[in-house]
Order: sequence, then C-alpha cells, then structure tokens
Amino acid sequence: MQFNAIIEHDQDGFFAYIPGLKGCVSQGNTLEETLVNIKEALELFLADMDEDEKKLSIKKDYFITPIEVDLAHA
Repeated sequence: MQFNAIIEHDQDGFFAYIPGLKGCVSQGNTLEETLVNIKEALELFLADMDEDEKKLSIKKDYFITPIEVDLAHA
C-alpha cells in the first residue's frame, strides 16, 4: 500500500506527516533520515489501528493544489 507524505524543510531540519492520518508525523535532520523515520512512524501508526479504521483511512481523498493570494491583502 502506498501513502503520500508531506515534507517541510526549515532551518531546524525536516518535518513530515501523512495527510488523513492525524498524528502520524516524524522529523529528521536530512531528507533521507526523515523518509526513513516517517515510514517507520506510518508502519507503527497502521499497526495500532483496527481493520475498520484502516479501511476508513485508506478511502480518504485529498487534493494538493496551489492557491495564489496577494500578500498585500493578507
């Protein structure tokens, strides 16, 4: 099964989370470390879920799309 991870980078390193699985997060100092860590977090997160919870999580749809705003009005 494949999941998507959102990974953010800032001055402190990398932060990752799985959309649709609230609380499934991890971090790392490098992108590679973060990918390993989020995979482990996802495996542990799924292991703690019962079959009904897994089915509901897998069926969630989400979209990632750019939204342009004028910062002068924000």
